Amino acid sequence: MADPKVTGVYRVHPFYYLHVLDQNTNVTRLEVGPQTFVKQDHEKVLLGPERMLIIPPRHYCVIENPAVRDRSGKVIKDANGQVKLLHSDVDIRFSQEPFPLYPGEIRKQDVTPLKVIEPNCALRLRAVLDFIDDQGQQIRAGDEFLFYGPGTYIPRKEVGVEEQIKAVTLKSNEAVRLRAKKEMIDRDGIQRETGEEWLNRTNGSYLPLAYEEVVTTVKAYVLTDKQALHVRALRTFVDSFKHKRLHGEEWLVYASDSEAYIPDVYEEVVGVVSVTVLNSRQYCVILDPVGSDGKPQLGRKKLVKGEKTFFLQPGEKLAKGIQDVYVLEEDEGLILRCTESFKEDGKELRNPGDRWMIRGPKDYIPAVEAEVVLRRKAIPLDVNEGIYVRDVKTGKVRSVIGRTYLLTENEELWEKDLPKQVEQLLNQDPRCFDDKSSQTAAVPPREKSKVVTYRVPHNACVQIYDFKSKKARIIFGPELVMLGPDEQFTILNLSGEKPKVPNKIRAICLLMGPEFSSDVVTIESSDHARLSLRLSYNWHFEVNNRNDEKEVTKLFSVPDFIGDFCKAVAAKIRGTVASISFDDFHKNSAKIIRTSVFGLDENKKVKKSLIFPQNNLVLTSIDIQSVEPVDQRTRDALQKSVQLAIEITTNSQEAQAKHLASRTEQEAKGHLERQKIADEAEAEKERRNLLQLQADSAAVESTGQSRAEAQSRAEAAKIEGESAVNQATLRAKAAKIEADIELLRLTQARELELNYAKVTTDLEIEKAKRLADIEIEEFKQHVTAIGPQTIKAIATSGPDNQVKLLQALGIKSTLITDGRSPINLFNTAVDLVGASTSS
Repeated sequence: MADPKVTGVYRVHPFYYLHVLDQNTNVTRLEVGPQTFVKQDHEKVLLGPERMLIIPPRHYCVIENPAVRDRSGKVIKDANGQVKLLHSDVDIRFSQEPFPLYPGEIRKQDVTPLKVIEPNCALRLRAVLDFIDDQGQQIRAGDEFLFYGPGTYIPRKEVGVEEQIKAVTLKSNEAVRLRAKKEMIDRDGIQRETGEEWLNRTNGSYLPLAYEEVVTTVKAYVLTDKQALHVRALRTFVDSFKHKRLHGEEWLVYASDSEAYIPDVYEEVVGVVSVTVLNSRQYCVILDPVGSDGKPQLGRKKLVKGEKTFFLQPGEKLAKGIQDVYVLEEDEGLILRCTESFKEDGKELRNPGDRWMIRGPKDYIPAVEAEVVLRRKAIPLDVNEGIYVRDVKTGKVRSVIGRTYLLTENEELWEKDLPKQVEQLLNQDPRCFDDKSSQTAAVPPREKSKVVTYRVPHNACVQIYDFKSKKARIIFGPELVMLGPDEQFTILNLSGEKPKVPNKIRAICLLMGPEFSSDVVTIESSDHARLSLRLSYNWHFEVNNRNDEKEVTKLFSVPDFIGDFCKAVAAKIRGTVASISFDDFHKNSAKIIRTSVFGLDENKKVKKSLIFPQNNLVLTSIDIQSVEPVDQRTRDALQKSVQLAIEITTNSQEAQAKHLASRTEQEAKGHLERQKIADEAEAEKERRNLLQLQADSAAVESTGQSRAEAQSRAEAAKIEGESAVNQATLRAKAAKIEADIELLRLTQARELELNYAKVTTDLEIEKAKRLADIEIEEFKQHVTAIGPQTIKAIATSGPDNQVKLLQALGIKSTLITDGRSPINLFNTAVDLVGASTSS
């Protein structure tokens, strides 16, 4: 197909158009199809071919710069033939015949469906030009109004669509919060100022007006007997209950006021307040309570006792929450302190700072002017238990022992501090008198308010010093010691290790013994031989009368009695050995040491004990564990002499042992030879007896074998014969039994078969008989029910029906065939002739 721009021939189809510019007159004209347009040389096609605009029903289109038309709708042209246009104006066109766009007209908006406004919806419109609406009202530019649904909005060029508004659906207990955009009158006829907000509580659909703005949807607070609403006023106003509220005022809304409450626009919901429930065993103190005039009483307190249910008013708060009533038992007490002057129970005046105690058993609720300082329970004490109690007014400390005690309001438990060494020793074994230093162990925590007790073991004693009375007392075990508030234990610092070192052992109790101690003593003989002695002492304290205070006090008169008696014994030993040579001491060391320590009596015998009168310590025995020279050369010479003596003794013992062994060997050889000869003679005698016994056994064996064989054969034959006879007898009996059993079985089987056949035959006969009777009875009943006439009619019904049918048709004779069955025409004719003759 040729290009129309080249050929200049445009084929314009129906409903198409062209814009052609006449370059001579500079006028653009419209060419509408159907036609074949031939472009002249001075013409130019500006647009097209273009399809005409088709606006279907319920659609519209916006045309900018529309052509000017007269009253009949024709387009007006100027003198030059140019179409006149309304520049900067628009024309809204609706459903019509297809139309072209004149030169200069612009399609501002494509074909658009008309807006269908649903129910509960509206369009907010703004006037862009002054016009008079359909009701004759003057509309100014800038005015806003609504187009309510349901309906189809027909657009106008003077009106612009701002937005589509949807109605707010308000359920029960809901409201919509509105704001005025300008001064207006709402739906209730109330004048509203610009920016003013209000609530609309009408249930259902609410469509806001043009100058109303929906802020939010407010839901109601559902109030119950257990909840209230805490509300604050944002400005001075009159609420929904016709009460004037000041700016910042707070109040509660109860379920009795309204089951569901919607806060006003000038109300702020602070929160939901839950009900405060007090049972009969509870109470509370309210701070800053609200008075009867509804105003808070700042700084005051209010006591509320259960049973009671109430709401805390705005500004009120509980001092310590809901508190339980103090239930005091018989052994309990409550210490209170007064904070404000008041009369307790209207009788006794209490001043600030006073302390007093409420004793049980009772229920007690403290007044708001008093505070509970402490709740005390009686301390049960056994006869061996106690506590230290201090009076806070006088400062005096005393101990309470062996009874249940409840501290008063002016008393408190006093903690007794002990030295760290005493704390450790109280938890150690009292038998600590050894030569090893005491080891420090972890001390478990001690309740310092309890009376310090110490169990003095048997045959031991402790010294307790009272710093207040400046007196000491000594207690012998077994006994339980309980320290007073001003008493302390006397600590013994004893020597330990080997050789003895001071202050190595610390102890509270003094063991009376018998005990033992070890020590290492270095001595020197007259010939300057130095020796080291390892000694062990047995000792004990001897107290004849424990009631004698002077004698008992001696026990603790020597602080380190172990070190003292060890030094004293070592001095005596050194003095004695210094005048004796090494050889003499080496031979008689034990006697020399005991003599030097214990001394000699009138009979020149060694005494049995050594008594120290300072503390009644008695040394009963000394054990010399070892004696070693200190000088190495002396030690070597002593070792050589000892080895030589041992060697001489060993050689003599060896020679004596060899001589004894040789004599014993000779005696053993003689005994052996003599025994050997006796054994050989005895063996020959036994050999002779053996040969004789062998011959006898051979003879017995040869004769006994033949006899045994003959007897065994005879016995075997006899046994075989007897067994054969028994076997035949048993077989005959078995055959007879089998035959009898088989005969009995067959007899019973035949009898059972005969009985079964007889019973079966009788049943068959009975069954046939009964069936025959039933059929006969049934036939009789059928015949009786039908009747003889009916049976006759049934038997002749076929021929009678045929006769009646032929008589009704008036046919004398009839032959009906299907053409396939053969018919005997001769017989038929004879029958027909006969039938006609008889008729």
